[in-house]
Amino acid sequence: MTSTRPVVQEFYSIGEVCSLTDLKPHVLRYWESQFRFLNPAKNRSGNRVYKGREVELIMLVKHLLYTEKFTIDGARQRIDHYRRTGELKVSARRAFEAELAQEIRTTVEEVLGILDGKMGQRHSGATGRQGRNSTPPEPTP
Repeated sequence: MTSTRPVVQEFYSIGEVCSLTDLKPHVLRYWESQFRFLNPAKNRSGNRVYKGREVELIMLVKHLLYTEKFTIDGARQRIDHYRRTGELKVSARRAFEAELAQEIRTTVEEVLGILDGKMGQRHSGATGRQGRNSTPPEPTP
């Protein structure tokens, strides 16, 4: 019996991290200069390679800066606090999950908007004036 397990990537290129985090490469490079814990290794070609843990930390930084509206210095202090209290891993995971949930929520809303538009078109009738909220015509006896 063979079991199929999803492949979990150990290392991510800067392009993959940008896709996962919805950030631009120059933002990631700037954050590397501001947060000493963001120090990705480089492969033989000199390209950055990020570990999964670093991606979670990037999501934590993004959450602190963009959602909680911390300054860079404030985010640095909050992360130092998480590190001292042993909450860093949990906080990074929470930020990653919150970002994922928001992305899913946005995608579902987009899909509902598309379906809503198609439903409105499908029920528009021959004249194009009957929408989803209008009452259907009475059946003739």
